[in-house]
Amino acid sequence: MPERFLIKGALPLSGEVKISGYKNSAGAVLAASLLTDKPSIIDNLPLCSDVLDEIEILKKMGAEIEWLNGRKIKISPKNINPEKIPANLFEKMRVSILLLGPLLTRFKKLKIPHPGGDKIGLRPISAHLDAFRNFGIKIEEKNGFYYFETPKKLDYTRPPPEGPKRKFGREEGGSESRLRRAPERKIVLKEFSVTATENIMMIATKARGKTKIEIAAAEPQVQDLGKFLEKMGLKIKGVGTHTIEIEGKKKLSGANFKISPDWSEAGTFLIAFAITGGQGKIKNVNPDHLTMFLEKMKEIGVNFEVKRDEILVKPSKKFKPTKIQVLPYPGFPTDLQPQTSVLLTQAEGKSLIHDPLYENRFQYLHELRKMGADIEITDPYRALIFGKRKLIGNKLNASDIRSGAALVLAALAAKGTSEIEGISQIDRGYEKFDEKLKKLGVKIKRI
Repeated sequence: MPERFLIKGALPLSGEVKISGYKNSAGAVLAASLLTDKPSIIDNLPLCSDVLDEIEILKKMGAEIEWLNGRKIKISPKNINPEKIPANLFEKMRVSILLLGPLLTRFKKLKIPHPGGDKIGLRPISAHLDAFRNFGIKIEEKNGFYYFETPKKLDYTRPPPEGPKRKFGREEGGSESRLRRAPERKIVLKEFSVTATENIMMIATKARGKTKIEIAAAEPQVQDLGKFLEKMGLKIKGVGTHTIEIEGKKKLSGANFKISPDWSEAGTFLIAFAITGGQGKIKNVNPDHLTMFLEKMKEIGVNFEVKRDEILVKPSKKFKPTKIQVLPYPGFPTDLQPQTSVLLTQAEGKSLIHDPLYENRFQYLHELRKMGADIEITDPYRALIFGKRKLIGNKLNASDIRSGAALVLAALAAKGTSEIEGISQIDRGYEKFDEKLKKLGVKIKRI
């Protein structure tokens, strides 16, 4: 039988919790380590299952992995072979898609299964494929696999302009010889796709000339990836904005890098303290990654104070209703929408949630209704939450990482005991979530 959580609710949290490294940043940086055959050292890795599975994929491909301590590894990817990718692990995680960019810079032909991930709606990889074609990569899909063929030199998909033959970087013919211009390509994404932005960044590192990415994502994991690429020797501009420029380089070095703190985990624990009437300290936080979320918490009435890399949470008097509009970074994050919705069941009045990113993101709201929450789902992207309602423990099912965390928060606030199934989803993104909660006084069992 799959593992479950048993949680006894209605107990205030108290104490200190240290936030782990950010899973999504780790996924991108681990993938980027394959851009070179030189070793890299990556620190502050979260020990959640998605990260451990990605490391296992690297090992199966032939990368040498050495654990330097509990959270730091040395990766030597010189002798990797993508034909050894284990399909069962690749299909398990959405982050697998990030291996494509680096592998396409090192191997002429590549075959991969479909990537997996959360069951929160359609998550096509068309943005990735369209971008790859801009580099001259041929793509075919058949029998459940993608087949890629990379040109000898990553360049434009368009044929070179007609004219005199070129040799040794100069044009021959005419009265003068002129230096050959390196290509400049512009890739315009159709949406603020985080993983597509990251994949384009990685493949652009080895493409001749300059690549300009418009409508680029600016999330913290994109920022971490950009900093790592700079440490590898790449020239890159605009990381953290919606326009990124990269100048390709033939060879990159290895690098030492520390993963940034998990802002989503920090936000989850802030709500855990607040919804139980508890108080405590959240350590190892980057508040700059939580600007819009923290503003909404103030608006709702959560009592907290930010101190450099810590958040102090105190008991709140009451919670006020609000409107949550999910937007790409630096807007309100979809990965904290479910947890915030749980908090709003305890606000006095009507709240509106609008999350247009995934059509199945609201699956967890049906679970909250079973606990006594008064919620009206008006369409796949909007819901009204009517508070304040007492929550009662129930048997629940976690359908994805963030919804699973939200159900844990609901169980913490509920009267009685809750049983949560599908906790392997939670383990994918949260490191030892139950153990951290236990240290804060939560009565939680993994069975």
